[in-house]
Amino acid sequence: MSAAVPNHALRQLRAGKLAIGLGVRNARTVDIAQIAQTSGFDWLFIDCEHSSMDLDMAAQIACASLAVGVTPLVRVAGFEHWHASRILDNGAQGIVFPHVDSAQEAKRVADACRFPPVGKRSMGGGLQQTGFAAMPIGETARVVNEETLAVVMIESPQGVANCEEIAAVPGVDALLIGTNDLCFEMGIPGQFNDPRVAEAYRKVIAACRKHGKFPGMGGMYTPELLERHIAMGVQLILSGSDFSLLMQAGAARASLVRGFERK
Repeated sequence: MSAAVPNHALRQLRAGKLAIGLGVRNARTVDIAQIAQTSGFDWLFIDCEHSSMDLDMAAQIACASLAVGVTPLVRVAGFEHWHASRILDNGAQGIVFPHVDSAQEAKRVADACRFPPVGKRSMGGGLQQTGFAAMPIGETARVVNEETLAVVMIESPQGVANCEEIAAVPGVDALLIGTNDLCFEMGIPGQFNDPRVAEAYRKVIAACRKHGKFPGMGGMYTPELLERHIAMGVQLILSGSDFSLLMQAGAARASLVRGFERK
């Protein structure tokens, strides 16, 4: 009997290791999955909240990621159950839900990610996560549930204040701080060294440790900020995006070639 495709990022987290993600904002071909795997990333953060990517393109990238052992996680645009179910039914191994501020919201979105009896996800038919193998429906639900990663983003002072209640919700696997939006809502945009940011991380990490969940970070990409917060205990790391890495490498290359220009 076949099992689900292993969720590489989830297994990294369960082993106490870092799970390093690449944001997908501009890539529009399935090549990005192999590029991520060759580059050493564990998961893709396929962004359907802020990019113009449609569901079909996200599904194609997710399926390509499954084939090379890179975990496809999709950030959806809202809390409606179909935001999660449509892409989970078409290749994603997990969902990232933005702007989760309460335990009630966390339960609603976590339930959308897993089949009964642990959630309320509807069974839609053959699944890429099992290689489309014919399996008893109960066994399909069980093995896919085990390899699904439900991530809620903490992006407001309210979310930080409620993080322990959110972390206690069954079915939530990780709490990922969206540092940019958090700083905006705190009235300190871009001030990642503000003590209030460090305190928010300490509080969320403590809640995760207490309830057996994985703490994550996004929005801070300089070496010193990455090192500082990884040392604090974050594991699920959004380490950059295709857009930001292309801009950085492109600017460096253009500057390099300009340096050889005859004066």
